[in-house]
Amino acid sequence: MFHELLYRPILNLLVFLYDIIPGHDVGLAIIGVTLVIRIILYPSFHSSLKSQKALQELQPKMEALKVKHKDDKQAQMKAVMELYKEHKVNPLSSCLPLLIQLPVMIALFSVLNNQLPKTTIEGLYGFVSNPGTLEPVAFGFLNMAQPHTILAAVAAILQFLQTKTLMPKREPGVKLDPTANILQKQMLYFLPVMTFIIALKLPAGLPLYWAATTIFAILQQLIIRRRSQPPGVAVKEGA
Repeated sequence: MFHELLYRPILNLLVFLYDIIPGHDVGLAIIGVTLVIRIILYPSFHSSLKSQKALQELQPKMEALKVKHKDDKQAQMKAVMELYKEHKVNPLSSCLPLLIQLPVMIALFSVLNNQLPKTTIEGLYGFVSNPGTLEPVAFGFLNMAQPHTILAAVAAILQFLQTKTLMPKREPGVKLDPTANILQKQMLYFLPVMTFIIALKLPAGLPLYWAATTIFAILQQLIIRRRSQPPGVAVKEGA
């Protein structure tokens, strides 16, 4: 099922784009695959980003509830859940895109790992032209079948920027809960570090995909913020 639902569609999309792109650059084909996936999954990504923004806006009220019920964790949790319900916010929806991305990345890893080293391409649909082989070198110098330190670092830096962009703004006069503050800082630095460590061991095509999808995510987040801002109000990134 995995092979037919994810592996073959991604393989065929990659080969199709590789075949029609001038110069047959597999790096550009991977970026094209990323764009197509972002478009297909746009509703879930958009819903997740809107949910994250709603959570940011509720942050001051959540902090106030934590102060109000600081001696009763059960009452605090109940009050927070009622706040979510009142504003129709699902805190778990922000995790959906990541859960969707994981099988996609596994499929792309399998495609790169299985096809780039080979001299023949197997598993193509009848309507997809077979170029014979996929040249693994992208942009004239990057081997997509081998790990690449600089590309791993770029993916990590972009992950840092995205995480920082998604962090809630610190409202004047609102004191952030120490535990929440620690968790925010851990997420800010932990995700980029883990991205770098993992990307170092993967074919360069994976960190290229992750870097491209992160750029698209940052742009989408900025667009959502700009559209939701009243006229004349500047868009601010997370503090």
